[in-house]
Amino acid sequence: MLSRFILFSTALIFSTALISASLPDIKMADNGLSFREIEGYQDYKIVATHYRTDKKELRYILANPIALKALMAKKQPLPEGSKIVKVAWSIKPMATFPDALEADQIQRIEYMVKDSKRYNQNGDHWGYARYVKKGDNYVPYAKGSAECIACHASVSSDDYLFTSFQKTY
Repeated sequence: MLSRFILFSTALIFSTALISASLPDIKMADNGLSFREIEGYQDYKIVATHYRTDKKELRYILANPIALKALMAKKQPLPEGSKIVKVAWSIKPMATFPDALEADQIQRIEYMVKDSKRYNQNGDHWGYARYVKKGDNYVPYAKGSAECIACHASVSSDDYLFTSFQKTY
């Protein structure tokens, strides 16, 4: 009985520590999107990878369950509540395999959230956020979301998405 109590107590302490280790409470100045809007994004599924040659970044594209279901079914536009997260990494040569490169350090985390009530001013129904890594912290992108909106406008016919689901089987 005592061992069960110790096991339960340890699990409770560990899970409480995980819950308290949340994303910082910072917001984009121009649209109010919080970094915490994507709390738990680490559990989203990877739907694609990209390599940005101009920035020399490897990007993992993740989708929450709502977006994942629609992307897998090739349904557009994505439904309300869809979230797409981009995690951009610098790269470095892989020490154990010299002909390969691997992700090194996170440079930025960006995301889009489909919410037509909050983000209808551009006709795209997406809210955009970018958080840049500065040392051990993240800061909202100083120029706001205007660059995101302008860039994603080039793929308006694809629901403002550059990403399509990359099937892995």
